[in-house]
Amino acid sequence: MDKTIYLVRHCQATGQELDAELTEEGKEQAKELMRFFEKRNIKRIISSPFTRAIQSIQPTADNLGLLVEIDNRLNEHKLISKNLKDWLERLEDSVRDMDLKMEGGESSREVAKRGMEVLEAATDGTVLATHRNVMGLLLMRIDGMKGLTEWAGLSHPDVYEVKVKKNTYYVRRIWG
Repeated sequence: MDKTIYLVRHCQATGQELDAELTEEGKEQAKELMRFFEKRNIKRIISSPFTRAIQSIQPTADNLGLLVEIDNRLNEHKLISKNLKDWLERLEDSVRDMDLKMEGGESSREVAKRGMEVLEAATDGTVLATHRNVMGLLLMRIDGMKGLTEWAGLSHPDVYEVKVKKNTYYVRRIWG
């Protein structure tokens, strides 16, 4: 079945914690997302349970009269169970070695797999609100994004349109 799915990276937030909220600028960005999606044929919205992802897409859902469905498979990538000062280097390692799994964390391959499960099950007109790592790993898998250079270029928010036609993905950035 042919379908169009929208991958959305959350708006600017106060931090990386599960309950980190949007900044004032992030709240304005969420309103911009609402206007952006107003004239698109959005039928369903699925979000990570992280507060910043939900707050990013909630104005769109409210405006369109839709509920935000929560799916833990869109969670942020849990790289390791502790805070690291060199987290960016460890993230680079995890992208170079997709099966690298650090203490208490998950591999990039696992993150991409759970994200793909949501993408593949999504119906036409679905918005998936998630995080940079999940979005980047999905784009690497379906569009050949090369890695951290493009990953670092994802904005707050960012939106990619994914058209699926006969099991082929056509991807384009439509934000900014």
